[in-house]
Amino acid sequence: MVIACSDSRVDPSQIFDVDPGEIFVVRNVAAMVPPFETTPGHHGVSAALEFAVQFLKVKEIVVMGHGMCGGCKAALTQEMHGSEPGEGGFIADWIGMLDEARAEVAALHGTEGRTAERAMEQAGVRVSLANLRTFPCIRQKERSGELRLTGAFFAISDGVLHVLDEVSGEFGPVE
Repeated sequence: MVIACSDSRVDPSQIFDVDPGEIFVVRNVAAMVPPFETTPGHHGVSAALEFAVQFLKVKEIVVMGHGMCGGCKAALTQEMHGSEPGEGGFIADWIGMLDEARAEVAALHGTEGRTAERAMEQAGVRVSLANLRTFPCIRQKERSGELRLTGAFFAISDGVLHVLDEVSGEFGPVE
């Protein structure tokens, strides 16, 4: 399973060079995974995770962030905060999942420039991985070795896929 951004420049099928049916893909703004919750409502990402993990029995979930991500940039600069639903409010709520990461990135890198944007894009991957681990079925399957979670990052500017080393916290190129 690959969780990726809706941005048309980062098509998981092309990046991973797979044919239709080889990977299960969920795409949304900034490749975000919300934390586990049971409140009423429509939980598209959660339903897709449940389907992939419980019924398709995927062995790996890759969260793939990307360079020049508009959702992450909006989270970093707080462009969308305070808008009404239908006028930016849905996006503001969605990227609000990055508020804590934004504060950390801003403290280290500020809120402007490519270094800050790249740090925010990669922080988004870490947030989604942490949120994946709030799902009981994912936690259990990861602990038992039935499921592996992987953070990845792709930038069109260099065309290189990077994978997160969760021990060091750094993204390194796939060799």
